[in-house]
Amino acid sequence: MAARARCVAAGLLGPGPKPRLLAIAVMALWASCYPLIALALDDAPHLTFAALRALIGGAALMLVALATGASWPKQRIEWGWIVLAGVGMTGIGYFGMFHGAEFVAPGLATVISNTQPLIAGLLAAAFLAERAGLMGWTGLMIGFSGIVVIATPNFSAGSSSTSSVGFGYVLLATLGVAAGNIAIRQLGLRVAPVMAMGLQLIIGAMLLAILAMALEDPTQVNWSGRFLVSLLGLALPGTALAFWMWQITLAHLSVSQAVSFSFVVPIIGLTVGWAYFGETITRSTVVGAILSVAGVYFASRDGRKGRSPG
Repeated sequence: MAARARCVAAGLLGPGPKPRLLAIAVMALWASCYPLIALALDDAPHLTFAALRALIGGAALMLVALATGASWPKQRIEWGWIVLAGVGMTGIGYFGMFHGAEFVAPGLATVISNTQPLIAGLLAAAFLAERAGLMGWTGLMIGFSGIVVIATPNFSAGSSSTSSVGFGYVLLATLGVAAGNIAIRQLGLRVAPVMAMGLQLIIGAMLLAILAMALEDPTQVNWSGRFLVSLLGLALPGTALAFWMWQITLAHLSVSQAVSFSFVVPIIGLTVGWAYFGETITRSTVVGAILSVAGVYFASRDGRKGRSPG
């Protein structure tokens, strides 16, 4: 109750957009990141690019936090969840996906990464006492089956590039994101989103920077106008704004309900690809999209939320 009162005072639980609409907005922002990454992927080493994105996004949120007088985390447990979110969601998540994409075929990478809602649901049940009902788990399975249908045509794309190393990278990223979602759920009613997400992004950026210095040459950045547009687009709306809204979403929905909306990211990405990059929409894409949307509907309508964080 005390945690909820703090959120009301901070304006997190007052009148505003419904959490499901907020979740869809977050997924649209994250889906828009793919064309922005593709725009400037050759202008910087991958981990350096990811570290800059997280650092700028985190710095922007911290400026807002300081300007609005948001309180710093006071309890050790709050700092623990922030560190877990930064290391898991931002550090390990970005690291695994950037490196996994070099070794794993696109279809397999899509399927592995979209097991995240299922893993997050299991972690939420184990650590947060959130028990999804039959409708919730049915929705997650239907949504995942839709992703499999969408990704199936891409399994043959570069299948020779798939390796156990690449599989491990993508799985590591998936586990990191799932653990990060558990941490953000716990932070939902404890720390103001601008403060919590700003700190976790900076922590994640520090980890990515260390990895970049060990594995890349961070000085090899082409500071072109194209790169700056891509970087700022990724860092501000695609990262800072999206993470801020995501913590608010997880303060209102259970983990299983919230993460089910990630099934719509490939659909949004395919739509953008069709509209702006001439990609083809096939029958399997349409069938997979219908299944994914149906899965999101059932999972997000599940009424069991378990105990509230805090």
